[in-house]
Amino acid sequence: MNTKTALFSRFQLPVFIILLAAAACSSPPGTSASPNPDSSSGAAPAPGIPASQAQDKPSLSAVMAPFDYFVLALSWAPDYCSANGSQDGQECAPGKKLGFVLHGLWPQNNRGYPSSCSTEKLGSGVKAAFPGLYPNDALYDHEWEKHGTCTGLDPQQYLALARQLKASVLVPADFKAPPKAFRISTAALVKDFTAANTSLSPASLAVYCSGSGRFFSELFVCFSRDAGPTACSVEVLKKASQSCSNTDFLVRNTP
Repeated sequence: MNTKTALFSRFQLPVFIILLAAAACSSPPGTSASPNPDSSSGAAPAPGIPASQAQDKPSLSAVMAPFDYFVLALSWAPDYCSANGSQDGQECAPGKKLGFVLHGLWPQNNRGYPSSCSTEKLGSGVKAAFPGLYPNDALYDHEWEKHGTCTGLDPQQYLALARQLKASVLVPADFKAPPKAFRISTAALVKDFTAANTSLSPASLAVYCSGSGRFFSELFVCFSRDAGPTACSVEVLKKASQSCSNTDFLVRNTP
């Protein structure tokens, strides 16, 4: 080996190591040769979902009109039909055996309630999207025009919320198409419903009667603007107590 070759061999390895070190130092701090997709400070939207849709949507309460809470009014069909059966062939048709039916979802204030807040109509297409929500077709328009227009929700949102809240209330076994009429007190009825619906408190329920307190007619279930159970107002509870002032009342059977 000549002198030139020996010198090259002597310095070849150190120079190569120096070059490798310089190359490594040329990468910006905090980077790596294999980027980690989870290392970014903000999570990327899921594949196929536009970033604009990945943002949280505002809650329904944010678009609602000003009122204090909701009343979900559940009517006892046998009582209604005892007085109106000849006039309502849909709800009271023989053999239907309806029990609790949706009377309406009402925006309520601690004192009084708003009503008929606009002339907006309920389109037939919207009604068709919620079949069987009400026991007769006339209630769709009546309830929307008197109560729904005061919620600040559009018809689709209003009916969807009514359906959701109605489905959230479980009916105790004794009230599922009872073959015979039976007597019960307000306290016992409330106890049955709170046992079947542990999220409800007695203050969330208001029991109403017909016939000067002789017959059970309706149950109000109170919900917050965010659709969670809440206490009914003193006004609603007082009217309910006056309505069912007897020791007990008769729950009519489903014919």
